[in-house]
Amino acid sequence: MMQNISRFKLLILPAFILLMMAGLKANAQQVVSLQQAVDSTIKNNLSIKQAQLTEALADQDYQQAKYNQLPSLTANPQGGYYIGKSQIAGVFAYSTSALNIQGQASLGITLFQGGQLRNQILENKLTLDADKTSTAKVKNDLLLNVVTDYLTILTDQDLVIAAKQQLDLAKITLDRAQKNFDAGNATRADLAQAQAQVETAQLTLTNDQNQVDLAILTLKQYMEMAPATKITVEKPDISKLTNVQTVFDVAEVIKTAFTTNPDIRLAELQQQTYAQAIKIAKGNYYPVLSFYGGIGTSYSNQALNYAETINGTTQIGVVQGTQTPVLGPNIQTTTTPIPFGSQLSNNFNQFFGLSLQIPIFNHYTARTSVTKAKLNYEYAELTTQLAKNTLSKTIIQAVLDLEGAEKTYQSAIKTFEANKEALNVTKQRYDAGLVNTLDYNTALTNYNTAQNQMIEGQYEVVFRSKVIDYYLGNPITL
Repeated sequence: MMQNISRFKLLILPAFILLMMAGLKANAQQVVSLQQAVDSTIKNNLSIKQAQLTEALADQDYQQAKYNQLPSLTANPQGGYYIGKSQIAGVFAYSTSALNIQGQASLGITLFQGGQLRNQILENKLTLDADKTSTAKVKNDLLLNVVTDYLTILTDQDLVIAAKQQLDLAKITLDRAQKNFDAGNATRADLAQAQAQVETAQLTLTNDQNQVDLAILTLKQYMEMAPATKITVEKPDISKLTNVQTVFDVAEVIKTAFTTNPDIRLAELQQQTYAQAIKIAKGNYYPVLSFYGGIGTSYSNQALNYAETINGTTQIGVVQGTQTPVLGPNIQTTTTPIPFGSQLSNNFNQFFGLSLQIPIFNHYTARTSVTKAKLNYEYAELTTQLAKNTLSKTIIQAVLDLEGAEKTYQSAIKTFEANKEALNVTKQRYDAGLVNTLDYNTALTNYNTAQNQMIEGQYEVVFRSKVIDYYLGNPITL
């Protein structure tokens, strides 16, 4: 019996170990670095894929515009059985029923069209460049969003750590207050104050953890990751986060941004596209010169060869008066169908020529097209200027925000150090019974608030600096 139990254990143990390993693997969290988050977003994000498809469509339009310069070649074979009076294909004769087969191939090429073909190629190329820039803009905007959310996660995670520390301190204070109350050295109000401090710290911890979860969910959405996937972000070296540039020349930032920012580049390309559209519209004023040519042939089952033979003589009349018979040759006519190949060869024909279409009056459509194209160009010109004005204003605001964040952070550091020292002194006096619970809790609350403000200020400086890097076209890294 014992031997059977031992064998059973030997069989169950490996299975149990495998199940434990599977459970650990299932519960393991995937660690995501900022670079991995960026790469995954660029690879999987649906907005980027949509922009890339739009770019691919524009590329096809550009290729087609170039193909439009090539000659057009068409073939038009047809065949049918005709009943009733119909012309026999290839001959000037008619039949009551016939099988006609005809074939034609034609070639056409536009020699001149007011420069529209070339201008259309240039316009489609500009449109393609604009769509490429639009794709880059989508990527850059998502990159900034990912970095922003990543910093938000780091901020909230540090706030969670601080909230846990604050909760531990509050619990220690509650424990001390409970002992003092039991010993008769504290009032119920002191105990209630300590209990409220614990509940407040617990609520802060819950709220901060919720903010972390929401920020992580947003990051998953950027990466098109399943919401149920468990991930945690990789925390970079704090020393690197504090070593950020906080002083920028606004004029230099704006000047650089005008040459690198996708919004400006996109607006300028759209303006150039409308400038090409004006040239295309003006092409409607010019005549169109085309060359054409082709070949053709036909076949009919009613096409016949006629052959005449003389078979003796036959009376064709009499001499008036003498009634002498007048004889002539007896001509017999025979027909044979013309072979298919012979008909195709005999009926083979070629043609070529030039075609000139001169616009004389077209209900003012050409003039209207030119006017609309000019108005679109003026609109695009204003859009470009508005984009530059908006970017300048945004950059100025971003530099001011960075300067303000740096000042706030430095002030938060000093405030935290002061409150930390105040808490230490208050705690020593509280332990000695020289201050009451209310004073100690007030010092603890001030310390907690200063710590949170310092953490938020640190990441705010990093974020504001990265925003400037974004406008300068620099890679955003942590």
